[in-house]
Amino acid sequence: MEKLVIEGGIPLKGEVVIGGAKNAAVAIMPAVVLADEGEFIIENLPFIEDIKCLEDILISLGAKVENLSDSAVKVNVDGIKDYRALSEAVKKMRASYYLLGSLLAKFGRAEVAFPGGCPIGVRPIDQHIKGFEAMGAKVTIEHGIIKAETQDGLKGAHIYLDVVSVGATINIMLAATKAKGVTTIENAAKEPHVVDVANFLNSMGAKVKGAGTDVIKIYGVDKLTACNYSVIPDQIEAGTYMVAAAATQGDVVLKNVIPKHLESITAKLLEMGVNVEEGEDTVRVYCDRKLKGINIKTLPYPGFPTDLQQPMSTLCTIAEGVSIINESIWEGRFKHCDELKRMGAKIKVEGRIAVIEGVQKLSGAEVSATDLRGGAALVVAGLVADGVTEVTNIIHIDRGYEKLEYKLQGLGAKIKRVKI
Repeated sequence: MEKLVIEGGIPLKGEVVIGGAKNAAVAIMPAVVLADEGEFIIENLPFIEDIKCLEDILISLGAKVENLSDSAVKVNVDGIKDYRALSEAVKKMRASYYLLGSLLAKFGRAEVAFPGGCPIGVRPIDQHIKGFEAMGAKVTIEHGIIKAETQDGLKGAHIYLDVVSVGATINIMLAATKAKGVTTIENAAKEPHVVDVANFLNSMGAKVKGAGTDVIKIYGVDKLTACNYSVIPDQIEAGTYMVAAAATQGDVVLKNVIPKHLESITAKLLEMGVNVEEGEDTVRVYCDRKLKGINIKTLPYPGFPTDLQQPMSTLCTIAEGVSIINESIWEGRFKHCDELKRMGAKIKVEGRIAVIEGVQKLSGAEVSATDLRGGAALVVAGLVADGVTEVTNIIHIDRGYEKLEYKLQGLGAKIKRVKI
C-alpha cells in the first residue's frame, strides 16, 4: 500500500511530455490477438498498471511479450491457441472485455471473465452482446464468465447502438474484422481512441471505414498480420495537466499532444479565464487571474469528456461564483466530491448534477481516491490546497497515469510517494 503526500500552494511551471492514450492502448493490446501470426512492436504505450495487466493476460493466452522500454513492447502472437481469458488479471480491469471481440473473431468462440474496473456507475455490456448476436454469435453469462460462440463464423450485420458506447463500438469493430461480409455500426462513438484502434486494425490489414463519424463500416477479411504501430497521445492525461496548471496559477507547456483532441477542455478553460496557446503538437496553459465559475455537461466526443469531469470539478471549487456540472454519462462519478468537501470545498450533489460554490482556498487533508479520475481530481486539489494533503488508495491512479509524481516533480510540485 502506498500514498501520495503533497505540499500544496506551488504554481506548476515548465514542460511535461504526455504519454500514449490509455483508452486506445487498452483496446489495441487485446486487438493483437486477431493476427494470424507474426510479431508486433507497439510504441508510445502509457507506462501504467492496466498495460502491465494486459501483458500478463496475453502471456496467459500463449503470447510472448517483451518490454523494449517503458513505452514500447514487442508481442509475438504465434503461440496464442487458447480462446479462454479467465485469469485474475482479467477481472481487475474494465477493458479486458475487448478480448471477447478479438477471441471470437479469431477462434469463433470466446470465454472471458466478467471485467472489473472503476466503480463509477452501472456499466452494462448489453450493446456489446447485441452486436455479437447480430453477427450470429450465441452469448451467455455463466458463473461470472461471458461465453460467446458461433457455429459457422461471424457474419456481417447492420447494428444500431441504442446508446453511444465507446466500448461497444470498439468491441464490435474487433469482432467484425474477420466476419464474412460487411458490418455497419450506426450511432457509433467518435472518440479519438476509436479512430486510433481503427487505424491500428487497418495497419494489420483490416478494412475499417468511417471511424470518427457515427457510421462505421467494416469489410471482413480472411487474414490479419502483425505490424508496427505508435499509439496516439493521451487526451485525458493532457487535459488533467491543463487543469492542474490552471488550478495552481502556473505556466505549463504540454508536449506530444494533438490540440484538436483537446478543444472541449480548451474552450472551458478559456471561458474560466485561463490562457491557452496551441502549437502544432504542443499546448501552453498559464493563468494569472481569478477564475470564473462555469457550467459543464459531459457528452460523447466531441463534447466535454466524462473522464475530465472530476479533475475539472476541483478547478471549479476555487473559481468565483457557482459552477454546475451535469454528468450525463456515468451516474456514479461524483463520489470524489465527498473527499473534496473534506478539503473545504462547497459541493452539493443531486443525482447527476453537482452544484459547486467557489471558495477562497482548499486546505490539506487525508483523502482517498475513489476511482481513477477521481484520484486525479484529488491530486489537483492537493496541489492547490494550503498545507499537506495525503491521497490514499492510489492504485486507482496508477491504472491510468504514468509516472504521475515524477512528472509533477518536474513541474516544481512537492509530491512524493510513501509506503504505508
